[in-house]
Amino acid sequence: MADTVTAVGGPVQRLARLFIGPNKLRRPSDRIEGAVVVLLSAVFLAAVAAAPWFGVRFYQSQRADTARLRPAIAVLTQAGPSNGLLVTSGEAAARWRAPDGQRRSGFLTTTTAPGIWGAPAGARVQVWLTRSGQPQDPPSGSWEVGFASVMIAIGAACSGGIVLFVCYWLCRLALDRRRLAAWASEWSVAGPRWTTRR
Repeated sequence: MADTVTAVGGPVQRLARLFIGPNKLRRPSDRIEGAVVVLLSAVFLAAVAAAPWFGVRFYQSQRADTARLRPAIAVLTQAGPSNGLLVTSGEAAARWRAPDGQRRSGFLTTTTAPGIWGAPAGARVQVWLTRSGQPQDPPSGSWEVGFASVMIAIGAACSGGIVLFVCYWLCRLALDRRRLAAWASEWSVAGPRWTTRR
């Protein structure tokens, strides 16, 4: 049991000595760097802990948007755009019934109704409508939303890590300049004592 405590406490004690332990050779800039490392590590752990929250919030918002949409069937009153290599989008006139039962007509795009590609006039295509009867993009499936949520959580953690690494690098750069200036100042005093001049 004592060996286990020593093994666990060893690295922690070494880190404590490195950052806050008494050491006459440690410069104030070294203590500042140690404090920055501890602070940025704590912030990174908080970012990693918060990353899943962002993913969950994205998932909930996507599911809420999906819940506000109602599926409906639209009938094309003109032929849909033809599939072509150079054609990336298109639209077609159609009519549909809104959730409140009123008849609506307008244009469906290939993003709001992907089924219009190459469809003839009179074809029935599925659309997703708001409560007011306006066509919207089809909702993503549960798998796609879940995957996007996981990727957002991972991206948030990685982005936080990159930002914190850049902060550390900038801090280290400023501290190194300060250390170099202090070393040059001290060497200008001590150097002549160590070297002989002719």
